[in-house]
Amino acid sequence: MKAASTDFATRVVQWQQSQGRNDLPWQNTRDPYRVWLSEIMLQQTQVATVKGYFARFLARCPDVASLAAASQDEVLGLWSGLGYYSRARNLHRCAQQLVELHGGRFPRDAQTLATLPGIGPSTAAAIASLCFSERVAILDANVKRVVTRVQGFDADVAVAANARALWAAASALLPAHGRAEAQMARYTQGMMDLGAMVCTPKKPLCTHCPVQGECVAFKAGEPECYPVRSRKIKRSSQAIWMLWAQTAEGAVWLDRRPVPGVWAGLHCLPLFDSHAALHQTLAPPAQAQLQSESSFIHVLTHKDLHLHPCRVQLSPHTLLGQGRWVSAEEWPGLGLPAPIRKLLERL
Repeated sequence: MKAASTDFATRVVQWQQSQGRNDLPWQNTRDPYRVWLSEIMLQQTQVATVKGYFARFLARCPDVASLAAASQDEVLGLWSGLGYYSRARNLHRCAQQLVELHGGRFPRDAQTLATLPGIGPSTAAAIASLCFSERVAILDANVKRVVTRVQGFDADVAVAANARALWAAASALLPAHGRAEAQMARYTQGMMDLGAMVCTPKKPLCTHCPVQGECVAFKAGEPECYPVRSRKIKRSSQAIWMLWAQTAEGAVWLDRRPVPGVWAGLHCLPLFDSHAALHQTLAPPAQAQLQSESSFIHVLTHKDLHLHPCRVQLSPHTLLGQGRWVSAEEWPGLGLPAPIRKLLERL
């Protein structure tokens, strides 16, 4: 691993100020609530998608206290469609702990922040550096790519010992102690922006990079070889049949998904492993009325769900297990998986 020059961080800071992203709704603030919310939403989610959710979430829950006081259904409803719903449940739990244990205020250091639900080391470092100027490195996917390429870090980052060494490599690039208070917020944002805008996974724009002169991967002509990760998660698929039961008045039968599992904790149409299992849930008169809708595929990160909705109209007095009838006025506000919401919006 090569040593970084003393002005590496300064060039990142200067580039961010002139070329980086400076107009996102969660930027230009030292409010840890907004930074935290954006960091959680941006995990595995594109900036363009997050913008709308961020605004709607703030309109309903503008601060830690209002988020802690909200019900889980309200929080999941605001999150519905963003995916990775454990993020929303942890967000809610974290707000409650902040109120109960910290008086509604965010701890100012990454070590304490990382003890809260849903806040890992990189998110904790982002909050601490962006809001409180703590000299601590973040290591999200974008920054990991920048660090491995600049430092020529060719160890397998899927190995725990190498991942720890990468944190040390990222820390070696930080602004000097005397400059940390003035530079940390913009440096942290600059590293994220470099990864998102210039040091991209494929076809990086090396000629636009402010630290090209120090980049080992660029000099070797192989930036796309970094980061090195041997462990690959295989994609899988699953077939699911969904019972889309509704009344003449438009109420829909929903139950809550178990935790853990697909769409854990969300309100959902009843799910079955086969058409036969779904069919047997209904009484004979309803079985005769069951209609198969068009099947479709919903893509998760590592799994393709082949979804087969089956529709039937039932009396509101019919019970289908542990769920309940939910009116057309109520279900839009519940936490629903994105494909279920799209189906119901066709009503």
